[in-house]
Amino acid sequence: MFEAVISAPEKGHLADYIPALANQSKNLFAVYIIDEKGEVLTFGDFKGVLTLQSISKVMSFIVAADSLGIDQVLEKVDVEPTGDPFNSIVRLEVAEKGKPFNPMINAGAITVASLLPGDTVEARVKSVTDFISQVTGREHSVNQEVFKSEMETAYRNRAIANYLKANDYLRGTVEEALETYLQLCSIELTTEDLARLGLFIATDGLLLTVTENKNLITRKTARYTKALMMTCGLYNASGKYAATIGIPMKSGVSGGVLCTVQNGQIEHLQGRMGIGVFSPMIDEIGNSVKGMDFLQRISEHYNLSVF
Repeated sequence: MFEAVISAPEKGHLADYIPALANQSKNLFAVYIIDEKGEVLTFGDFKGVLTLQSISKVMSFIVAADSLGIDQVLEKVDVEPTGDPFNSIVRLEVAEKGKPFNPMINAGAITVASLLPGDTVEARVKSVTDFISQVTGREHSVNQEVFKSEMETAYRNRAIANYLKANDYLRGTVEEALETYLQLCSIELTTEDLARLGLFIATDGLLLTVTENKNLITRKTARYTKALMMTCGLYNASGKYAATIGIPMKSGVSGGVLCTVQNGQIEHLQGRMGIGVFSPMIDEIGNSVKGMDFLQRISEHYNLSVF
């Protein structure tokens, strides 16, 4: 199955509208799958580094929701799918009072970034990197080259942030919210880290370690997160992939995909699982071409869909 995906004709393009991402190798493909017993299945260079990009929207939502409470976050951002591109502005203009439709599009994620705990950009970003580090068991930081590249080309996101501020959906200044959001997008991690985050969400926020099992977040936060991933996690192809793959997922334009399996069996792995996939060539919507091909193949082969 891995080989079939690797040998498929090259399709898609790199996210070259972010200059730093245009330098990625087109041929990268990595998979890491882990179950609740710690059994793993891997392929490719799963230790290779990528930046979170839009996958960071999952992490920032979890941290903000568990810090403030779901209800306070929902005062600023809704949980409805849009069917529009991730960087669309049009829905802000037609929504009641300009409220962002969900945290998985840029407007909602910029809002959530401003709600993170901390009085400075650095503190808000650290709240997310600390959370990721707790789950993955290693330190994480921002790729400054990617962050600088994103800040220099953030014209549309800055317009979105200004519109949000004008309608009282941001805490702090426009520049603080934008810088926080783009630093979160530039956090570095590996395909293995993606899988461990996916397993954490699959277990409703239960951190599985050698010495203890403990809940880091509430089940309510985990439940909302999985619902958002299923309905909004793959940009304006979320409905298509809910039907064809049928598991909660979140993609990023760097080519990463974070997936969570509630109950399944893949070879010797079984039960709740996390899947991390990385292949940087993306389609016109922003999803990894080979990543989504692989996930559709394993979902069909191992009957992973929740439907």
